[in-house]
Amino acid sequence: MNKEAIKDHRDLGIYKIAFEAAMKIFELSKKFPVEERYSLTDQIRRSSRSVCANMAEAWRKRRYEAAFIAKLNDCEAEAAETQTWIEFAVKCNYMNVELGREIYANYNQVLSGLVNMINNPSPWLRNH
Repeated sequence: MNKEAIKDHRDLGIYKIAFEAAMKIFELSKKFPVEERYSLTDQIRRSSRSVCANMAEAWRKRRYEAAFIAKLNDCEAEAAETQTWIEFAVKCNYMNVELGREIYANYNQVLSGLVNMINNPSPWLRNH
């Protein structure tokens, strides 16, 4: 990790992956059926965006290890939720299998990075 290159959460590789995945989900979900608007469409958009929002919040809480880890845990939960919605979208034929696998794999990368940060938060913490 090159700490000098990371000035804020937007510089994190996992943030970039999560943001791009959320944007793909947004574009794909525009084609979901109207009857899914208040269920699958809203849920998958909300959880995918929440991964990014929670990462931003975690970044700003780096002074306090417990708060930082708690926010990263929220992030992890939202990423896993998004993967579940991806599975539903594929099973319901709203998203093709290849795209579903690609986006699901993006969230596996995000989850892996989050787990690494959770298990080893020290390099990420800010000094008071």
